[in-house]
Amino acid sequence: MSKIDVTFVTNGRKAQCAPNPAHPNGIDVDLAHGAKSACLANLPYPAECCGILIARCKTCGASAAITTAGRPDDPRTVTLACKRASSSPAS
Repeated sequence: MSKIDVTFVTNGRKAQCAPNPAHPNGIDVDLAHGAKSACLANLPYPAECCGILIARCKTCGASAAITTAGRPDDPRTVTLACKRASSSPAS
């Protein structure tokens, strides 16, 4: 079971441009940027149409909004850095 909830918010439109041929099997979105503590979640791939995927960690509250177009080059996974691990103790 994933620690990350994913919600899709559709805008009801279909993509107007062709997909990027460099990513025929989707992309992996890494928003952890090398963080020591991070979580990976599968995204609904491909999205049903243009919209936004909202990913939120149930443990630390880290979140991100990721756009989709309903094409083969849509995001298929997201990695979020843990907010708890990156916060420093108060002095």
